[in-house]
Amino acid sequence: MKLVLKNTDSFSNSRLNIITKEKPCLDSSWHYHPEFELLYISKSTGIRFVGDSVAHFTPGDLVLVGPNLPHLWRNDVSYYAEDSERSVKTVVIKFYKNFIGENTFDAPEFAEINRMLSDAKYGISFGSNISNKLREDIMSITNIKHTEQFIKLLGILYELSITNEKQLLSSSDMRQYTAKGARRIDRVLRYISDNYSKSIALEDVSDIACMTPNSFCRFFKKKTNKSFTGFLNEVRIRNASRLLVQESLPVNDVCFLVGYNSITNFNKQFKRIMGSTPKQYREAV
Repeated sequence: MKLVLKNTDSFSNSRLNIITKEKPCLDSSWHYHPEFELLYISKSTGIRFVGDSVAHFTPGDLVLVGPNLPHLWRNDVSYYAEDSERSVKTVVIKFYKNFIGENTFDAPEFAEINRMLSDAKYGISFGSNISNKLREDIMSITNIKHTEQFIKLLGILYELSITNEKQLLSSSDMRQYTAKGARRIDRVLRYISDNYSKSIALEDVSDIACMTPNSFCRFFKKKTNKSFTGFLNEVRIRNASRLLVQESLPVNDVCFLVGYNSITNFNKQFKRIMGSTPKQYREAV
């Protein structure tokens, strides 16, 4: 997937831009932009990449992404079928830090919000309780006057800043200021997200990136802060966790559906990433 710097005219003319998206794959490429982005999933499922974080998303997913932090929400493959009837609805709120005035958040009264906006360089995921609490405000913000949107967003940010349901996503500062090597990582991430259920060899993705295996491994680690094998395991296990919750399939079936041909390896990788065995995970949720 192509890593893209987004800085369109529509955003340069406004400090706040709010849209509702109803088509699969919220963006076609791993990208970054100078605005903050608050993204709420109302309908659809898939995998999200934020910095070096890989996680499954479901309805209610609420994430704040800071400026210049690469990210991508990609729906499950079934959403892209020509005859697919699966629905998508996402609210995307893009704003600059000065959307209500220069240096506003430097004032002591806005210390909580300012701290949260600073942490957003890693990406922040919010829990289900605060997501449910703010759902109506977020879903209705597209239907009110522009002035009211500014006021409403300030209230939403305050509620998010004081909640204890916050989790930093990227383990390191992955902010980008250049698109060097973008086409290669773009193609590789797209291939992994669409084909994780199949056998994927290092040579396969190296060829896609037009690199030797050794060069590709160094390149991938630099761009994602993870090894190729570790990244692929995360994509597979995050999808496995979804299947364990949403479906009543036997664990063995889930193992093969997400690309593993060994139940022993599947159990090992699942416990390493999720902290429990597949059976324990299913029983706990």
